[in-house]
Amino acid sequence: MRSPLLDLPGAVAGNGIDAPVAAHYGSFNTEQRALETGRETGEGFVDLSHHDVLRIAGPDRLTWLHNITTQHLTDLQPGVLTQALVLSPQGHVEHEFRGTDDGEALTVWTEPGRAGALAEFLERMKFMMRAEITDVTDELALTWRPSTGHRLVPRAELTTYAAAAGPAAGHWAYEALRIARGEPRFGVDTDHRTIPNEVGWIGPAVHLDKGCYRGQETVARVHTLGRPPRRLTLLHLDGSENRLPAAGSEVLLGDKAVGFVGSSARHHELGPIALALLKRNTALDAEVMVDGVAAAQEVVVDPEVGLHVRPRLR
Repeated sequence: MRSPLLDLPGAVAGNGIDAPVAAHYGSFNTEQRALETGRETGEGFVDLSHHDVLRIAGPDRLTWLHNITTQHLTDLQPGVLTQALVLSPQGHVEHEFRGTDDGEALTVWTEPGRAGALAEFLERMKFMMRAEITDVTDELALTWRPSTGHRLVPRAELTTYAAAAGPAAGHWAYEALRIARGEPRFGVDTDHRTIPNEVGWIGPAVHLDKGCYRGQETVARVHTLGRPPRRLTLLHLDGSENRLPAAGSEVLLGDKAVGFVGSSARHHELGPIALALLKRNTALDAEVMVDGVAAAQEVVVDPEVGLHVRPRLR
């Protein structure tokens, strides 16, 4: 769904799944700086209206979702942002969503093109629960403001909202700040084998003190007794190469593949950066190569994270 904000002066469309929104409006470096100062001024926003949105209504919605996701939702208060995952029986991340409840319905957003599969899964898991799932992507548009975070606005009012919330910043600026914070993007920085422990989702998206859910055994075992097979890391890329690595490219240590790169961007202070999933035992000080570009590592997920909570067995 093409955003009407692509008609703003200077707007340049993004690529791939982000093509329906603006990558930038003339200067992504200037837009990054504006977003950072916007935390204090309250100005600035990013158009994320290409994300899919679902509304989940009904009196059983929170209890039901509590039982089938990684998040504690039975006591979720209206207006409080939450993030949740759906795992496979082996603990691999199959779906990710975020959203807020208004007392009558939980409205959530997920990555572009992902709502159909998520809704299909939820429908299969309803059984006798009183819950209704509706795709409302045509009605609601996701935006992000540095002062308040993510927000859903009526899609029909997106242009009016943009005029009031400006200045507009493109998706490239948003991505650069996200990557610098070490926040993974589902389906870009993760693959079909990803478990929550590998990408820092224990805490934000996985509640450790709740009842059973599918995949919990893997999450608990890695958290308490072991170490994640892989770890999310921030790569500082060689800036002399005037290009960013393609998503999915292998990360090499010598001639050995040790992981893959996900999202990448040019940060206005850090230079070119990327997120990568690397084998846990990859030396932290090792320089790696990705798509022909040299890169140094900065830890996002501690490779020894499981050892810090290992219980005494005697």
